[in-house]
Amino acid sequence: MTDLLAAHRDRLDAALTAIRTRGYHSAFPESPSPRVYGENAAADGQAAFEAHLGQEYAAGTPGARGTVVTEESPFGIELNVAYPRTVEDGLDELLTAARAGLTGWRDAGIDGRTGVVLEILDRLHKRVFELANAVQHTSGQAFVMAFQAGGAHALDRALEAVAYAHEEMSRYPAEALWEKPAKGEPIRMQKTFTVTGRGVALVIGCNTFPTWNSWPGLFASLVTGNAVVVKPHPLAVLPLAITVDVCREVLTEAGFDPNLVTLAVERAGDGLAKPLATRPEVKLIDFTGGTEFGDWLEQNATQATVFTEKAGVNAVIIDSTDAFKALCGNLAFTLALYSGQMCTTTQNIFVPAGGIETDEGHKTFEEVGAGIAGALGKLLGDDARAVEILGGIVNQAVVNRLELAAQYGEVVLESRAITHPAFPNAVVRTPLLVAIDAQETDVYGSECFGPVSFLVKTADTAEAIEIFGRTVTAGGAMTAGIYSTDAKVLDQAREAALDAGVALSENLTGPVFVNQSAAFSDFHGTGANPAANATYTDGAYVASRFRVIQSRRHV
Repeated sequence: MTDLLAAHRDRLDAALTAIRTRGYHSAFPESPSPRVYGENAAADGQAAFEAHLGQEYAAGTPGARGTVVTEESPFGIELNVAYPRTVEDGLDELLTAARAGLTGWRDAGIDGRTGVVLEILDRLHKRVFELANAVQHTSGQAFVMAFQAGGAHALDRALEAVAYAHEEMSRYPAEALWEKPAKGEPIRMQKTFTVTGRGVALVIGCNTFPTWNSWPGLFASLVTGNAVVVKPHPLAVLPLAITVDVCREVLTEAGFDPNLVTLAVERAGDGLAKPLATRPEVKLIDFTGGTEFGDWLEQNATQATVFTEKAGVNAVIIDSTDAFKALCGNLAFTLALYSGQMCTTTQNIFVPAGGIETDEGHKTFEEVGAGIAGALGKLLGDDARAVEILGGIVNQAVVNRLELAAQYGEVVLESRAITHPAFPNAVVRTPLLVAIDAQETDVYGSECFGPVSFLVKTADTAEAIEIFGRTVTAGGAMTAGIYSTDAKVLDQAREAALDAGVALSENLTGPVFVNQSAAFSDFHGTGANPAANATYTDGAYVASRFRVIQSRRHV
């Protein structure tokens, strides 16, 4: 066990330094270039992915009942991977098996568990091209984004969670000699402090970011001494099946029960998450998805500590700018990336009815909309380039929302369908931009997930800031932005963001975008508004996943 930690000690130490300094750090290269990963890495990874297609995935799930095929690629290729099916009748067997190895896992100690988990991350990195293909063809992300967000950046976020967990667990000594002064000899006691997990953790995966959103909770729970049941979204199973496979492989080699990590795949509509989440054995739940089910978990899974990331209403306020062209270009990429299918994508763009002052002179409300629309047109004008930014639409529900949203106001930029040159059956759509009045809060006051954004006409910037604070407080948000050359306006926006509990980006005109967050430096979510009750990642995210149990004896 100590050998595994020693093998990865430098990586852990660098991560520990990064979470304390919040500077730039990345442990896993984000470029899929052959110069970084080798000439054959991409082809080998694609071949490994394709070897899964049409096959039965041997996940070794205790209590499984037959198999199930659930996934459909947004790019239109046939997946047809069959997985062991978990149903409610098999939960006794599944959870009994998950708990069987807890004592040995606890006894491995902080360093022993950390070494195993770091080895798992290293093995996942070795399969990053296979994982990228799996993420691409289940989520609809374009390949480079799938490689980065679904591979390298997801690994960074997982490592970040492990670093926080190691630091929190290590706050307490394993042994202490307690001496209380007394008449004559002091009273002496020897005390032992043991970090123990809570029991079984449940990770409920999402369709759009199956690894990025699942790995922080999975590895935070595992390294703190818990068993983990991974329940993927039915449309995005393969990336998490590979993840579980690697976890079980390393656990077995290290002498632990592989059922400390298990895969629970359901057929769409089975409703497995509810009975699984409310089992008394389940003490931790990580969920990413819609508000309705996230709220249900928080209200009904009362035996567990629940970490949720739900829907939000992300907003950008445009007051003024000294770089109008760059502003439009930055927002265009923000709206186009992965067709807006990110929990961090801007939905509401607040612009004063009287327009804004810019380096190009005064711009009317209509001219601001035209500038953003023009930047989107330029960015996505070439279809071959556009599909590598847009990716594919993840499911039909997104298309339905997109088509309905065009009726909500004046269309500033129509969405258009694009034929993917490599995947002719892919569903690809460009962003829709709709202008509406500030009074239409029933339209923009809740999340419209997908490539839909609203250009909201406000009386002035003061009203924009007020509406922004109100909508985030009520509906939540993962991100917010402000463009202004006025220091007082920036201060007002900062105060509104602090009051609403949302991260704020100011005057982004370069190669950093409001919907991106950097592991080890940016907190993803705050836990301070309804969009999420936790953040990736901080001490609070990991500390409640374990307990310290003491024993004491007289010396």
